[in-house]
Amino acid sequence: MSENTATTPATQDEAHIATAALLIEAALSDDDYQDVERDAIADVLVRHYKISDADARDLVREAEKAQAASEQLFYFTRTVKESFPIETRVQLIEMLWEIAYADGVLSKFEANLVRRIAGLIYVSDRDRGNARKRVMARLGINED
Repeated sequence: MSENTATTPATQDEAHIATAALLIEAALSDDDYQDVERDAIADVLVRHYKISDADARDLVREAEKAQAASEQLFYFTRTVKESFPIETRVQLIEMLWEIAYADGVLSKFEANLVRRIAGLIYVSDRDRGNARKRVMARLGINED
């Protein structure tokens, strides 16, 4: 019997943890991870995955552990890229923008991270920019 060495698709839980870990990474990118950002991540997960607030907070805790244990974004972005269709990956970019704006200030580090993640999960610059505009409109933020 030969062992199958192909990569196995991520489970739904792994894909959700990877998504949440990328959101946490966005919140951490300005070295100022606050409760407002943690709450925003949980809120985004509740809306996106249609889960309870308690489940979202559990997911955030699991993702915080995974993010802390990981040295790089590649595992999370690969999991997302392999687990989700383009529409869902664009939604992730919207989620990332929402977290980046959660504290009311978009740092250059947050903007750079969203751009890097978008590239790694094969979301085009156009889709990334449109996702940002949708989030800004939803949050009532005017572009400077």
